[in-house]
Amino acid sequence: MNNFKEKSIKMLFAILAFASLFFLLGIIFVLFKESVPVIAEINILKFLSGNQWYPTHEPAEFGILPLIMASLWVTAGAMFVCVPLGIGTALYINELSSIKQKHFLKPLIEILAGIPSIVYGFFGMLIVAPLIQKSFAIPTGLCAFTASLVLGIMAIPTIASISEDALSFVPKSFKEASFALGANRWQTLIKVTIPAAASGISTSVILGVSRIVGETMTVLMVSGGAAVIPKSFFDPVRPMTSTIAAEMGEAAVGSIHYHSLFAIGLILFLITLIFNATAEIISRKYRIKLGLDR
Repeated sequence: MNNFKEKSIKMLFAILAFASLFFLLGIIFVLFKESVPVIAEINILKFLSGNQWYPTHEPAEFGILPLIMASLWVTAGAMFVCVPLGIGTALYINELSSIKQKHFLKPLIEILAGIPSIVYGFFGMLIVAPLIQKSFAIPTGLCAFTASLVLGIMAIPTIASISEDALSFVPKSFKEASFALGANRWQTLIKVTIPAAASGISTSVILGVSRIVGETMTVLMVSGGAAVIPKSFFDPVRPMTSTIAAEMGEAAVGSIHYHSLFAIGLILFLITLIFNATAEIISRKYRIKLGLDR
């Protein structure tokens, strides 16, 4: 009886584990299946490099270069916000804060990571955008700059939490050896601790960027929604994710517009897959380096 119970539990957990693989394969299949008409009816190079996105005009234009450029601009701007603040926060918590401060700040950052993206969107649309519009005297505060700022704030908890974990995994013997050789606290931090945790910190940055690229609701609310190639950070933009969210409800099922939105989703999926695979490779290299995995 006990043997049967043990096998049943083992089988249950095996099914749960392989369910993730099943869902992933299902998502990939649906994305490819629904994107095929775009590849068949629109030249794929024209689809990727066209600078006009007017899917409801006659004749319709399906160039997604403005959407790709908007995603790149917003992602690059957000990285300027989240990378220094996220890593700096992790260094302070791990190396400089007291025990009480660490026990207060670490859970607080993890709570920030759990705030729904629509709350960040409301914050950006009602507080940040009017402030930026007034400060820079621009026609609208809903632009790439606002989207970058809000998305950067959203990604800070991801980078700070994972970077702090990476710093805490650095063996104490590394620091003790550095102190034994006469290095002071700052020299040990810069030349020993940070290099030892570099792979983990890199992983946190890649995962943070992955979240920025895949974010939908916030960019839909604060980016401005203009499908044009931006000329400055203060221009309204429409990243790929917000395009899918804004237009999927109005696209006729089976139309080329409908399939082109799936094609945009496929491109986003491939981008985030590359980011996550890179993060896993770097993380594995980091674990092997510290003897935590094989």
